[in-house]
Amino acid sequence: MFRNILVLGTCLFLIGCKGLNDPSQTVTLPISICLPSGETQAPRHAPVRRSLGDPGTTERFIMPNYLYFIILKQNGTNWEVWDTITRHVTDNDWQPRRYSGSLHTTGDSIYQYTGTFPLMTNNQQFNGRVYAVASAVELTFSQDIGTIVNLDQLLNLTFDASSVTIQSNLQHIYSTPYNYEVDDEYYGSFSTITVQSPRINLMLYHIAAKVDLKWNVAEDKRINAADPSQAVRLTYMEARRLFNGNAYCFKPMRNTLPALPTMGYSITDIITAGDEGLWWEGRTYFYTIPYTIEGSPTYFPLQMLLCTNDAAKADAYKLTLYQPFDTTEVFVPWLRGNFVFNNPLPTDSVARTVNN
Repeated sequence: MFRNILVLGTCLFLIGCKGLNDPSQTVTLPISICLPSGETQAPRHAPVRRSLGDPGTTERFIMPNYLYFIILKQNGTNWEVWDTITRHVTDNDWQPRRYSGSLHTTGDSIYQYTGTFPLMTNNQQFNGRVYAVASAVELTFSQDIGTIVNLDQLLNLTFDASSVTIQSNLQHIYSTPYNYEVDDEYYGSFSTITVQSPRINLMLYHIAAKVDLKWNVAEDKRINAADPSQAVRLTYMEARRLFNGNAYCFKPMRNTLPALPTMGYSITDIITAGDEGLWWEGRTYFYTIPYTIEGSPTYFPLQMLLCTNDAAKADAYKLTLYQPFDTTEVFVPWLRGNFVFNNPLPTDSVARTVNN
């Protein structure tokens, strides 16, 4: 099940100012990172006795420490890089505010970066665009952003998502989606032709999709005095073979793989035989790079391992959930999966699939 939501955003404002004796125009870029209200620290797992329909945990996101900006200038029908900016910032550089821009997040709580970035336009008149990436951890890009010269190179920019550090921080990486338009124009556009002091509202969004998993064992199946072997408890859960290659920075819905991966990053021990409080019901979440299989762009595959009643991991129930996926969407989705158990799972090596 999909739900497109704004989880975390960044607002970027271009504010022009012109000195009385300076023939050039300086544009400064205060940056605000937008955090919707109610996102606070909470345990990874929901309390055991939550009802099945409970909305689950809230979250606290880490403020980005690495900011990457690419400013483009239109030249005829082409878009050329005008300037690039990279900066390392600290948590103390962010201040809580309330977003009051023109986008649909008006009224949300935000954290505003208090620094500015000087951008010399040399008094030139042109149409421009701003693309940005913000991350809590340093990223390794497929191309040094200082060597990007045009829009095509920019939109094909990827970052290396293979390391454990990046995988465990995917929820703290944001960017400007390339196909987000307001009034039929890329939402990070500005112009020094029509406005001497241009101003834009630019939000950054998650590049990773949130996967929200719930599980529940039917009440009458939790204890079976007549036949204890038929009682059901979920004793192992793992999300496996997640995307860990080169992921698009600005096209987060366009990642593809040639086939269902047989290797990749795994989140193990979501539930173990020692987690008695989670055997019968619970909830967890994680973030992962969404992707589709080449030639079949309508589903995002999520591979899972599940065991009941202390079955060996080698005999785990192998399941691939195929979630409907629209690659033309702007924002990464919130993927939700519900597991309801009425019987022990088979212990065999057959891989199963479910089209959700």
